[in-house]
This record gives sequence, structure tokens and C-alpha cells, in this order.
Amino acid sequence: MKLLISADMEGATGVTWPADVLPGGPQWERCRPMFTSDVNAAVAGFFDGGADEVLINEAHWTMRNLLLERLDHRAQMLTGRHKSLSMVEGVQHEDVDGIAFVGYHTGAGTEGVLAHTFLANSITGVWVDGTPASEGYLNSLVVAEYGVPVVLVTGDDRACEDAKGYAPEARTSAVKDYVSRYAAICRTPERTAADIRARAKEAVALAGRHEPAPPVSRTIEVEFDAEHLAGAATVVPGVEQSGPRRISYTSLGMYEGIRTFKAVTTLVSSAVEEQYG
Repeated sequence: MKLLISADMEGATGVTWPADVLPGGPQWERCRPMFTSDVNAAVAGFFDGGADEVLINEAHWTMRNLLLERLDHRAQMLTGRHKSLSMVEGVQHEDVDGIAFVGYHTGAGTEGVLAHTFLANSITGVWVDGTPASEGYLNSLVVAEYGVPVVLVTGDDRACEDAKGYAPEARTSAVKDYVSRYAAICRTPERTAADIRARAKEAVALAGRHEPAPPVSRTIEVEFDAEHLAGAATVVPGVEQSGPRRISYTSLGMYEGIRTFKAVTTLVSSAVEEQYG
């Protein structure tokens, strides 16, 4: 049995502040071991539960944040950028029986520590067929088309609550409780590691490939904090401006949908000016 871990950083133990997750700074260096500890706990729990193989896909920012030299030796890690399915790279190879979203967070425009959707700022909301969509929700729709269940979600308490909407059977482990976008009541790494490991062990029982969800037409809307960003996004084929700060596009299935979304966010990020956005 093979489990895949999609590892993001904003929902990791101890993380509450932008400098905690922005690569290159001293606070990021300080938080990398705690991020690695969360992932190691999930790895250990999966093996406790009977997994034969665990692959970790780095999913945060440059996708080069986890400390390979501190990872559980039984796991393997896919690190670096420019992957076909970005945060859930690996599910398309037909050998994954379940996926964990470790270190996840809530979506743009909602309550949650460092809440956002793909871009740290600029995006104020994302909807799929009218439903507000976090990264967890978006990625759950992608993996469903490959028959891979979401079995474990870790992050702040709001992220765990969010998971009930897209993976109601998944085990969850809250590592901190939301106070504001930049503040949380944090549990210690020792405690969060024990909690994540226990939930991961239970989650193995939920693993098992099922019939892939058939691709269906999806309308995805994205709202930005500035009008010119919506205009910039329309360079992507099929993307139309549907309001002063909003764009929409329709895709047949989430493979196409998430790739178009990635193209939109990449293009929009290049249109953001440092001071004025």
C-alpha cells in the first residue's frame, strides 16, 4: 500500500506569520524543522498502520522547504517546482492508495491562519460551481478523478473544519487554534507529532483506490484585489473577465481546471507590483 503526502507549510506546527514561511529568512529556517516534524509524524503513522511505501510531495512556495536529512528514512520525497499536478503530483501514476494533506490551511477570504489560495495575497476568493474553494477543496476534486481518497488532513482548527466539507471521512489533526490570520494558540512539536502520528495510523484504514470520478464540466471563478489583475488573467485562453475584479472559466474535469488555475495564478503574480499590488 502506497500513501502520498502533499506537504504545505502554512498549516504546520508553530507557523503563524509570513516570515515563518517565506524562504530564505531566519524565521523560515526556524520553522523548517517543525514542518519536517509534522511530515515525519504522518510518515511514521502510516507505517504504523501498515503502509508499504510513502512518497512526500513538497507543495509549499519553492517546494524546497523540508529537511531531507531529517526525514524518516523509510519515505521518499519529491522536491522542486514545475510539476504537472503541482501540489498533488504523483496521484496520476495509478499506484497511490490514499493521500494526506499535511500543513494545509483555509482559503482566501476566510478565517484561518495565513489563509489564502495559491497566492499569498491578490486572490480574495475562489469558487468551483459556486462553492467557495480552498486549496484542499481544489486538490480533493483533482485526486478524486484518479480514484485516490483523502485520508488525513492536518493544519489549524479551521483547516480541519474545512476538510469536513471535501473529505468527511478523513482523519484530522489540528496543530494550532485560529486567533487571527497572523496569530494562533499553538501546540508544541512533541504534542503535535504524537497527535498526527496517531491520526495517520488510523487513516491507513481509509486508503484504497476507488472508481475514479468521471470528469465533469466545472466553472471556476477567481476574484482579485485589483481590477488590473483580472484583466491580466484573460491572457490565458478560455479565461473571461466576469466582473471588475473577477474572472471565470469552464473546464471539462479538474485536471484541466487546476492546470488553468495554475496558469492564471502564475501570470497574475507577474502582474503584481511590490507596493501597490
